[in-house]
Amino acid sequence: MPIVTFQPGNKIVEVEAGATIIEAAKLAGLVIETPCNCNGTCRKCVVRIGDGSGEIVLACETLLFSDITVTISDSSESSSLKIIADGLSGSVNLDPAISKTFNEETDTTTVYINGSQAGSESGDTSGSILGIVVDIGTTTLVASLVDLLDGKELGSVSRLNPQALRAQDVLSRIKFAHTQDGLDVLCKDIIDQINEMVGVLCNKESIEARYIYEIVFSGNTCMLHLATGTDPTGLGKYPYTPNIRGGSSESAATHGIGISDFGVIYLPPIVSSYVGADITSGILVSELYDRPGNVLFVDIGTNGEVVLSKNGKLASTSTAAGPAFEGMNISCGMRAENGAIEEFDIDESGAISYVTIGNTGPVGICGSGLFDLVGELVNHGVLTKTGRFIRQDSTAISETLKQYIGTNEGKTAFYITDKVFLTQDDVRQVQLAKGAVRAGIEMLLDHSGITSDDLDEVLIAGSFGYHLRVESIINVGLLPKSISGRTSFLGNTSKTGGSRFLLDQSSRLSMLDVVANVDVIELANRDGFDRVFANCLGF
Repeated sequence: MPIVTFQPGNKIVEVEAGATIIEAAKLAGLVIETPCNCNGTCRKCVVRIGDGSGEIVLACETLLFSDITVTISDSSESSSLKIIADGLSGSVNLDPAISKTFNEETDTTTVYINGSQAGSESGDTSGSILGIVVDIGTTTLVASLVDLLDGKELGSVSRLNPQALRAQDVLSRIKFAHTQDGLDVLCKDIIDQINEMVGVLCNKESIEARYIYEIVFSGNTCMLHLATGTDPTGLGKYPYTPNIRGGSSESAATHGIGISDFGVIYLPPIVSSYVGADITSGILVSELYDRPGNVLFVDIGTNGEVVLSKNGKLASTSTAAGPAFEGMNISCGMRAENGAIEEFDIDESGAISYVTIGNTGPVGICGSGLFDLVGELVNHGVLTKTGRFIRQDSTAISETLKQYIGTNEGKTAFYITDKVFLTQDDVRQVQLAKGAVRAGIEMLLDHSGITSDDLDEVLIAGSFGYHLRVESIINVGLLPKSISGRTSFLGNTSKTGGSRFLLDQSSRLSMLDVVANVDVIELANRDGFDRVFANCLGF
């Protein structure tokens, strides 16, 4: 049986002959990032054979038949990950679901949750009533600690969603969780990480977790299933039926959340299988149901959720954009962390410039940088409207710009540095991702009987969307040119909307009614979607 030594850390395991490096790593208690769920397509599970100077291989495909040393990098480190924690908040009516009364005679404090007695505590603890909202994104997590007595945010912390190391997108996680063991693994991943974040927040603010009585989970429908250990397989097959509808509370202790023994988890109502509680939070905090005119709300990520308000009447849809916006399935793609190109420009002479996160040397391209890069290449004629690179001998572009065009594995590529580049296949990934979102927008507009020219306002939500520039969005064709000057970036409305659910229990009842009246458009059932999608692939 082969003996595998993992470095750094000198962890040693013995495996069956023919096992993969991924399987050996699991035995060693190590997690190697496998966004494509070990399908060999994302090429993110690279490791080195030997002490760090040996051959680079894919851990999911490399079989072990003899003793070997494997060097891996700690891709789970998220200290440099750039995550947007703030967003539109607005004024909030302070009316939390948690309250307390102190009895001097018995020297005890009674805790009430949703108007019912939940438990009692010794002494006067009436001055300590705290809650947490967790934005459970497919890629990232943001947790915010809130004082429920005055509504102030005491602190926030962000992390990489550990599930992303096992399966990158929603469909991959549904597949991973089709067995009870897989579901248990993904649930434990998220609960352990949330508990770690709770601990960090408590330490920062010198408080005790037992004074946290409610935690709001604001995330997409699949994430709520996985965070509560609920079977998500119905989301992956027609008729795409969720086992969670939200608008309800569950025991935090039952789910292993380390807050008050009688604390609860509140799940905001979901719109549909693929328009989840994070979008409900966005609708709430943007007051989309109360805005006059035609307003488009877009949350751009691995899933592209779109909500259209036509004088307060809401219609929604969702498209599977895939992981390209997160830098996955891109040759030099990476998450928004140190070394990632996040801004890219080409000047009139054809010279390029860029900004990296952390102001370090470029090591890859994150989602916002990818949009900038492709948008600039389209705008300066390096990419045609169909997405093809122009010939290097073309007279349509400057000699300065031509010097960045080369080949990679026999195909045309645009080189930012000798190690950071964009290939033709990468461009196709961007086209597929942005085409899916744009097609969803067009289908929703058509369903509502309006065009993009009729839009009064476009609201872009989400951490990824916050990093985008309007010109890049338009250049790649994600949104039509007509929206220029009418676009606002709202930031992390999943978190800020979740905070409003935490602080104002009346919003829970009102949003149940709002969600129940959203007109949900299932694109899979719409005639002509394939044609619209094909038309949206061009730049």
